[in-house]
Amino acid sequence: MRALASEFMKVFTTRMWWLLALIMAAYLAFTAGGLGALFGFSIANPDAAAAAGASAPPLGDLALAPLVYSFATSTGYVFPVIIGALAVTGEFRHRTLTATFLAAPRRSGVLTAKYLAHLPIGAGYGVLAFAATIGVGAAAMGGFGLDTALGDPDTWAMVGRGVLAMALWATIGVGLGSVVPNQVAAIVIVLAFTQFVEPLLRMAASVSDATSQIGKFLPGAASDALVGQSFYSLAAIGDSSASLEWWQGGLVLLGLGLVLTVIGGATTWRRDVS
Repeated sequence: MRALASEFMKVFTTRMWWLLALIMAAYLAFTAGGLGALFGFSIANPDAAAAAGASAPPLGDLALAPLVYSFATSTGYVFPVIIGALAVTGEFRHRTLTATFLAAPRRSGVLTAKYLAHLPIGAGYGVLAFAATIGVGAAAMGGFGLDTALGDPDTWAMVGRGVLAMALWATIGVGLGSVVPNQVAAIVIVLAFTQFVEPLLRMAASVSDATSQIGKFLPGAASDALVGQSFYSLAAIGDSSASLEWWQGGLVLLGLGLVLTVIGGATTWRRDVS
C-alpha cells in the first residue's frame, strides 16, 4: 500500500499529468465539436453544404452522437498510454529509480504498484476525455437540432466501457515503459504506432476476410471493439463485421498490458540502475 501511495504521489506532484490532461481535453473538444458541427450543418442545410463542398460523409447505419463521443477513445487513448510510459521512463531518466529500489527492495512490488496506480489514473483521463467530447459534441449537434442521445442508456454504457478502455491503455503504457526505459524512444514508439503504423495496418487488414480476422486483434481495433463505437467505422478502416465482442476487446487490452509488464519486469527491471 505504501508503494501504491508513492506511485500516486509521483504522478500528482508533477505538472505532466495535468498538462497532458489539458491538451487531451482541448484536442478532443475541438475534434468532437468540429465533427458535430460538420454533420449538423450538412444535415440541417444539405443544399448549402453541397454548394460549399462541406458535405459530411454518409453515416449509413451508424448513429451520429455515439460516433462523435467515441473520439474520446478512438483518438484520445494515446494520452493515457503516454502518462503510463512516463511513469516508468521518468524514473530512469531522472535517476530516481535507485532511491525507489532502496526504499522498496522488492522490485516486482514497485512495478506492480505502478501498474495498479495507473488503472484509476487512466480511468480519470477517460472521464475527462468523455466530458470534453460529450460537452462540446452534444452542444454542436444540439445547436443544429440533432439528437444528442444523452437520454439513451446505450450511450452511457459506451462511456463506461470507454473509461475502462482508457484505464487499460494506461497500464499498456506502464508495460511499454518497463520494456523500453528510454523516455524519448518510448514516446516515439507510442506516437508512431498509434498515429501511423496501426491505422495503416488496419487499413491493409481490411482488404480480405483472412487478414481482417488478424487485424481485429490489433490494440486499437480491440479498444474500438470494447467501446463499441469508433470514427474508424465512418472512415471505412477495418472490417466492422470482423470486430471482436466488447469483452474480448477488453481481454486483449488487459493481456497486452500484463504481457508487456511481465516482460519488462523480467528483463529491464532486473538490471543494475545505479
